[in-house]
Amino acid sequence: MRNDASRSSRRRLWIGGACFTISAMVHAGAVTPASASVTDGRRVLGPSSDSSAVTFTRDVAPIIQRNCQLCHSPGGIGPMPLLTFEHVRRNGPLIKQMVQAREMPPYQYDTHVGIQKLQHDWRLSDHDIATVVRWVDAGMPMGDPADMPPAPKLPAAGEYRLAATYGPPDLIVKAKKYTVPAMGQDRWWRPSVPSGVTSDRCIKAIETRPTVAGRSVTHHANSIFVPGNSNVQPDEAGGGGPGSVRLSEYALGKIGEVVPTDACRIAPAGSNVLFDIHYYPNGKEVVDDQVEVGIWFHPPEVTPQTHYRQTLGLYALQSGSGDFEIEPRGTLMTQGFHRFNTPVRIDSWQPHGHLHLVAKRLEVLYPDGRRETISMVSNWNPGWHHSHVYAEDAAPLLPAGTVMINTAWYDNTDKNPFNPDPDQWVGIGDRTADEMSHAWIAVTQLDEAGYQKLLAKRTKK
Repeated sequence: MRNDASRSSRRRLWIGGACFTISAMVHAGAVTPASASVTDGRRVLGPSSDSSAVTFTRDVAPIIQRNCQLCHSPGGIGPMPLLTFEHVRRNGPLIKQMVQAREMPPYQYDTHVGIQKLQHDWRLSDHDIATVVRWVDAGMPMGDPADMPPAPKLPAAGEYRLAATYGPPDLIVKAKKYTVPAMGQDRWWRPSVPSGVTSDRCIKAIETRPTVAGRSVTHHANSIFVPGNSNVQPDEAGGGGPGSVRLSEYALGKIGEVVPTDACRIAPAGSNVLFDIHYYPNGKEVVDDQVEVGIWFHPPEVTPQTHYRQTLGLYALQSGSGDFEIEPRGTLMTQGFHRFNTPVRIDSWQPHGHLHLVAKRLEVLYPDGRRETISMVSNWNPGWHHSHVYAEDAAPLLPAGTVMINTAWYDNTDKNPFNPDPDQWVGIGDRTADEMSHAWIAVTQLDEAGYQKLLAKRTKK
């Protein structure tokens, strides 16, 4: 039930900043009737016929507290609060629609394709979705107030989200400030600042954070370790020139990156951090925005000499000469291939695109000819970029000679609710209205002995 008003509202509000889809659909009146079935791109989740004995205080409130309130609270990025029974009841039909369609919580990852064991997985279980649907269909009863769980302690706006797991960051690197005008075209800000790293360290987790005011205008904020006193610009492969090491990648909606306990993403001593920040004005001036990166380190005994190296790379999906164009009201599929000459483990996969991307898939072609789908996103949302981190016992172990295949699908028609103008040609480029064709993938580089050791450990389990 995406009418033209709904599509227009979603488009405007995404350009203004990330995750205001719910609010747009409320105003557009795009609420699915209880009698309808909603597809999540993989299967149909229909209404439940059993609506007995489900209450807010006992059954629904724990789901909302676990999965919604962090964003839907004062200072959060959600468009309305969901802290009380009245808040949730008022938005009940919309919440039902969004969880049935698996648009909220916003975690675009197919549920029955590829690896399903993920760390930091936001998806609701089928049981939780059914509980919400039954509650709304039953008339949204409150239940016994004594059943209400205590309110969770929510972080203040602007706090590091990973701090709940790892404590305060061990190091915070701040970019130089930049004022984003209220109106205008895309802007790029590429300052270089000292990292403050005094000895080579292995990174455990990373979180890039714009200011609260700057969240809605920060399209992406990438960061690279470069040799001290260097101001070299990033190249097309996502690096920063000789001696550079990728620190992190941030895009709208992303929380952070987690490095496996047996891997080392290096923070080099004496380095600078070169930022590559893409701003998109949204109608309101943001004065002195300052992007910062919080870094958590492994203990000092974890070193680049004791652990295998993990790298975060930009793996392109190019077509023909390395460029492509999508014709007005047309569609496109493009693929990219990368052969690993040594054994590797794929630790995480983060698809990337702009307003015309609708789906992405990660596959591998093994040396013996077997072809396997690792992950799939068939309901891409440009307002939410997630680093899908595989569970350590499920991350793909690939022998030398394996070919990785990244496939992307684009839709430049009026069926795409995020498409700003289906009558325009769309080419590859850095602007928000252009399109991109790559995935960010974290890979642990192994030797044959390390590969066989991990394989034997996995087989034993």
